[in-house]
Amino acid sequence: MEIWQLSATEVARLLRAGAVSSVEATRSVLARIADVNPAANAVVEVREDEALAAARKADARLRHGPAAGLLHGVPVTFKVNTNVEGLPTTEGVAAYKDHVATETDPQALSWLDAGAIFVGRTNCPPFATRWTTENDLYGTTVNPWDPAVTPGGSSGGAAVAVALGMGALAQGNDIGGSIRYPAACCGVVGLRPTPGRVPAWAGSPSHDPPMAVQAFVEQGPLARTVADLRLGLRAMEGYDPRDPRAIALAGRIPVAAERGRVAVVTDPGGPGLRGSSTAESVEATRTAAGWLADAGYQVDEVELPLFGEAAELWWKLALTEFAIGMVGEVERVGDPGFRRFFDLMFAVYRDAFGAVELGDFVAGWARRGMLRRQFSVFADRYPLILTPVSGEPPFPMGSDAESVERTAELMGRQWPLMSVPVLGFPALGVPVTKAGGAPLGVQVIGRPFEEDAVFAAAEVIEARAGFSTPIDPSSGKSRDVAAFG
Repeated sequence: MEIWQLSATEVARLLRAGAVSSVEATRSVLARIADVNPAANAVVEVREDEALAAARKADARLRHGPAAGLLHGVPVTFKVNTNVEGLPTTEGVAAYKDHVATETDPQALSWLDAGAIFVGRTNCPPFATRWTTENDLYGTTVNPWDPAVTPGGSSGGAAVAVALGMGALAQGNDIGGSIRYPAACCGVVGLRPTPGRVPAWAGSPSHDPPMAVQAFVEQGPLARTVADLRLGLRAMEGYDPRDPRAIALAGRIPVAAERGRVAVVTDPGGPGLRGSSTAESVEATRTAAGWLADAGYQVDEVELPLFGEAAELWWKLALTEFAIGMVGEVERVGDPGFRRFFDLMFAVYRDAFGAVELGDFVAGWARRGMLRRQFSVFADRYPLILTPVSGEPPFPMGSDAESVERTAELMGRQWPLMSVPVLGFPALGVPVTKAGGAPLGVQVIGRPFEEDAVFAAAEVIEARAGFSTPIDPSSGKSRDVAAFG
């Protein structure tokens, strides 16, 4: 039995009990990275010396007093688009390799303040904008279940690292599915929290991010178990003056009932970018719905077209803003593979929306407010909503940059991912079954600040699906986790 096979919750418990040391836990994870990362390419910066030094300090602190926090001595990873003081924030772009951060972002600092040991940084696509994880700076991250298909993006490195045992907790961020999608593609779990629950930043300290980035990006944990997501969220939420949206009310947030009404939405039923779903995604969602019904939830399959409208609105608002500054930057520093994907995505955008004038853009943001209100009223009747995590199984590597037609199809099928940031509710991606060799998952959506209800439903699905990680690369075989100590 190796320490790297254990959950973050178990490692934290053993550390406090004195059964293992932080140095032992950190060495175990670093050895696992050395063993499997060459095949997976998920952790692109290994901070071995710094991690061991921090682990020694953590052990010394426990010998003389209380733990620093919930993650005292637990190895974790951060994503390469998250600022860590003294390290380059590359965002997967070779031209940014010398952009050294002058401070550490709130979403990383919170885990460090909770005692976590930072062992390395995980890969993402250029500008953290793609449903796969590959770039010319670090190379391609491989789905450990099936190397022929995407591991998801943009937090693909984080999901693969967790799935392979290279840290039980990973930090990721999500503007349009970048936590939920790779988690489900890699057989793990990932949470996009309620906006304002986790203090965060999605840009450099001196750069003003676009409105869509400020409104849609959330920071959250990826893990192998829902129990570890609970732990990761508790350690990440709190107060940081650099994020005026964030609240410090976690202890006063009411806990929702464990069993309640669930609305199941398998397809928004609209044309084009409003979305569609394949038979495999629909079947996986209905399977998960059946498990929730067996567990005592009242489950109703419903039609909810506002999901499709919200997804289409994400594309209209976000890409209109990206066109102002990001297009030129991609042309300047983007690698060829990403430029092709980006060009195809914008070709679909122009075909769908034409020239978006200022009035249309302002009206789009106003429409977002109405959709959020309508969805909130709906969620008063159905506190949980179950959808596919994506409208299709994990796609073959490269097919998202294959043609305008294929890119348009994929953009429409990502309606479950894109709608959530517009609606502003918490959502969790969890695997259900396998499509070919890779996991296929669903998304559990809850009301704002009711992550506990989302966790409870996801644990039902997790238990019935039976995915076991960590696994070894490409084998799909898990390492059984037995009792330790």
